[in-house]
Amino acid sequence: MEQAYHTAVSRVGAATLEVLAALEQAARHLDPPLLPRLRKILAPRGDALRDALDAFLDERPPDGLEELGKQLGEAAGFASRAVRQFVEPPANTGVAAILECMRLHCRALESLYPLRRALPPVARFFSEPALHERVEQLDPEPPAGVKTGILHAPGPGREGERGGFWLYVPERYDGSANWPLVVALHGGSGQGRDFLWTWLREARSRRVLLAAPSSLGPTWSFLGEDVDAARLRALVARIAEGWRVDRERVLLTGLSDGATYTLFSGLQKGAPWTALAPLSGVLHPSLLSSGALERARGRRIWLVHGARDWMFPVAVARMARDALQKAGAELSYQELPDLSHTYAREQNGPILEWFDPALAAD
Repeated sequence: MEQAYHTAVSRVGAATLEVLAALEQAARHLDPPLLPRLRKILAPRGDALRDALDAFLDERPPDGLEELGKQLGEAAGFASRAVRQFVEPPANTGVAAILECMRLHCRALESLYPLRRALPPVARFFSEPALHERVEQLDPEPPAGVKTGILHAPGPGREGERGGFWLYVPERYDGSANWPLVVALHGGSGQGRDFLWTWLREARSRRVLLAAPSSLGPTWSFLGEDVDAARLRALVARIAEGWRVDRERVLLTGLSDGATYTLFSGLQKGAPWTALAPLSGVLHPSLLSSGALERARGRRIWLVHGARDWMFPVAVARMARDALQKAGAELSYQELPDLSHTYAREQNGPILEWFDPALAAD
């Protein structure tokens, strides 16, 4: 690689990763009163990325590196647009601007992930710290006939997204043993394509199959006719047809509406889930009136809620905690004092180790 291009790649790559990491932290601490401070933190990182991207685009890639340059430029472009959307949102857009920022953040991750084999800092970004010194072990060549990586099963809804699912099979999967499966449910108005990235780093590092489905409608169907439960059960069966799923280790988790549906669906008769981990959701009233809460007896549940949650006040979570404990659930309740209505990604590792101690990062 010519020195000038090498320098441009290193600079834009580092700036992109810094922005993506900062956006991830901003998402974790997303709370209306904190927005001015978060924007102040992100602004200089966005400026640095913009300058690095301009310099990178001015350099012509050497022969054979055109595809790398195109992919890196695309990832950096999405990241730059995402941080600009966060720091300088269009007037009168409010929450919509933040949601668009997070969507662009996920598009940047999609564009960046294929470069992990070529750029070691990217490989480390998509792995947990325990694996940073041996990231090459995460990317062996799969045996013939074994599909790994990020896969999409389209659904019947708009553009194949609604009602479909995204599946991540870690590149270390070789079909020689049964692997645990995590099914992660997005929040209201979300989609599996984006929510997959909330868990991918941990799934990749800890040998876990990961599915991120999209609800058939704008959110999960805990109001009116339940059109999602059967699809989720079929999803597990479909994945088990193509990959070796340990049916004794199938975790259902979710955020916000996805957390509410985790409990709503997870306590249905015959549900395939062996443990539930709802984050920032509520206990649906129908579980009390229908008697379904009785099925919580002996069920392993990891319940997370933020003391600063502005959508579902923490008092609601405490009521859910008390009801689940009274019903006999094997409950672990985590109340995070600094968490608003957003995803506490630092819970992923503890959830997996609670789910199965063998899933500690190695």
